[in-house]
Amino acid sequence: MASILTNVAQAAHSAAATVLSAAQIEAGELISQKPVKEEDPERSITLDLSGKNIILGVPGAFTPPCSSQVPQYIADYDKFKAKGVNNIYVVAVNDAFVVKAWKEKLAPQGTGVRFIADDKGEFTSGVGLLFDASGLLGAPRSKRYVIVAQDGKVDFLAVEEQPANITVTAANLVLAQL
Repeated sequence: MASILTNVAQAAHSAAATVLSAAQIEAGELISQKPVKEEDPERSITLDLSGKNIILGVPGAFTPPCSSQVPQYIADYDKFKAKGVNNIYVVAVNDAFVVKAWKEKLAPQGTGVRFIADDKGEFTSGVGLLFDASGLLGAPRSKRYVIVAQDGKVDFLAVEEQPANITVTAANLVLAQL
C-alpha cells in the first residue's frame, strides 16, 4: 500500500511540474510578473525589472551546488553594479523562512544581492523553468538558469542542462555577457 501511495505521489508531482510550467521563455520576451516573497513571508511583491537586472534561478536553498554558486554573485556584486545592473535576484522555489536563513548563512554581513522565495513556483513556472525534482528535492523546483533582463524583457538566457551543474550560469560568464 505504501508503495502504491509513493508512486501516486511521484506521478502527481511530475504531472504538476509539467502542467504548471509554461513554455520556456526566450530572448526578447516579456517576463511575466508573478508574486514572490523577500524577507517577509506574509507580504508578496513583484520583481522590479526596470533597467538591467540579473535573475539567477536555483533548484534549492542550502543545496551544495546552489550554496557554492551564489557566493560568487555576492562577491562580484560591485562588478555587476559597475556594468549597469540594478538588481541581482536569486530565486529559489522554497518558502521565505528557508530563503531568508540561507541568505543569512551565505552573507552574514549583508549583501545587495536580493534573495527571493518563489514559494508556490509561480514565477518560475511563468518563465517556463520549473522541473520535476521530486526524486531528490521532494517537489517541483527551478532549473538552474540566469536571465539578463532589460526593462522587463529577456536580453539573455542561459539554462544548465543538468540542474547540479554550474557552467553557463557561473557569475564570471554572466559578467562577460554584459
